[in-house]
Amino acid sequence: MTILRPDSSFPRFGGLFLAAAALALFPWTTDAQQGQVADSTLSDDEKVSVELAAANPAAKRAIGEATAFTIAVSQGGQPLDVGSVNYTLSDDGYAPIEQETLALTGKPLTITGKLERPGFLRCEVQVTQPDGRPIDGAKAIAAVAVAPEEISPSREAPVDFDAFWSEQKQRLAAVPVESELVRVQKVADRLVEGGVELYDIKVRTETEWPVSGYFARPRKAEPKSLPAVLWVHGAGVRSSSATKAISGAREGYLSLDINAHGIENGQPEAYYRLLESDEGRLRDYRYQGRENRDGMYFRGMFTRLVRAIDFLTAQPEWDGRVMAVIGHSQGGAQALVAGGLDDRVTFIGAGVPAMCDHTGMLRRRIAGWPKLVPLLPDGKPDPTVAEVSRYFDAVNFAARCHADAIVSVGFVDRTCPPTSCYAAINQLKGEVEVLNEPTMGHAAPREIVDAFWEALERHTEKRRASASEDLADAP
Repeated sequence: MTILRPDSSFPRFGGLFLAAAALALFPWTTDAQQGQVADSTLSDDEKVSVELAAANPAAKRAIGEATAFTIAVSQGGQPLDVGSVNYTLSDDGYAPIEQETLALTGKPLTITGKLERPGFLRCEVQVTQPDGRPIDGAKAIAAVAVAPEEISPSREAPVDFDAFWSEQKQRLAAVPVESELVRVQKVADRLVEGGVELYDIKVRTETEWPVSGYFARPRKAEPKSLPAVLWVHGAGVRSSSATKAISGAREGYLSLDINAHGIENGQPEAYYRLLESDEGRLRDYRYQGRENRDGMYFRGMFTRLVRAIDFLTAQPEWDGRVMAVIGHSQGGAQALVAGGLDDRVTFIGAGVPAMCDHTGMLRRRIAGWPKLVPLLPDGKPDPTVAEVSRYFDAVNFAARCHADAIVSVGFVDRTCPPTSCYAAINQLKGEVEVLNEPTMGHAAPREIVDAFWEALERHTEKRRASASEDLADAP
């Protein structure tokens, strides 16, 4: 069952997490946003700004329903009546549906467009000088949803998808869950306080790269008393976040934050930059092994999720009821994957999830990060990589995920376009809450982080109440 939060006007929750903790999982800046004002110098002491807005931006449109976008351009606070606006209408940025240039007249301009299939009607505008030269920064983007619940994956899962991943889990299960925990007393020159124990951990896997993270738990917790949460990272190469691990433990969870690559934690910045440099083993990791499903880089990343869950559920304090996985972008993809790979997962939080619908170009749609499948000179997708990508597409894991879920979607997200996100959302089998954000690009703002936390707390209370009812009904 899917529950769609009305429009995108969810309440702004009080902060339980620091914004810095969110950035540890999600270090990107946002794209241009609907209604954003962009300033640029037209000439000395003169600036141009452009505002673009869709009529009723949060409302979902029907297929074929017309949508009006309004453009207002000003200079020094006054409407601009010289120069032009170049605009492009597209289905989520894949290919132009309509392109035109409109002369500025000092009055707002209106563009009307529609989609004849489920997707996101996107409008992009660029203001130009009278001689046609683009004005730096004088541009904007807006988008509206068109029957998004009808978006389906571009391809079905391979017939041996489940068999392949069952084999990977069997290989992992043959390796004992051996862990090394090193107590951490200080974080950023501050003592770990607040009744929390913090550890830098390594957990053995079937590869040379272990689960590597910071694990925190409340001190003196009773056996079988604590829910568990696994925090997973967006793209890039960085340490696990002690701050995020601690934040979960302070709210009464077994809390594990893992880095995406099984690398050392708490090292100088130069250590991580070297790993992703031209000489580093993690250079362009997202494309490593994409011609072979057994050598695909993400295979190890995904099996580390299962091993991290092995570790958390083996803790004597785990309550046996709540196992959550939360992340954004690449971390959102990992949350979807964990929910589809491991039925111990009861809740996922997937913010603007990446790795969705790798073969979207087969339906003339844009694929999500990391744009895994290259196009050949004839414009067609590489057939070998396209086939391998099906085993690592988050939409196929979503179709096997029965956990409760909360997912955020930015309508003007260029990195993980909303069309690709909805291809996965529509496959989820559990109870789903969707945070539709018409003005958001690729981001995890404070209100989204807080909304995810509120959803996890509701899920935890629901699971506890269900367990109490079961005990009451027992003979």
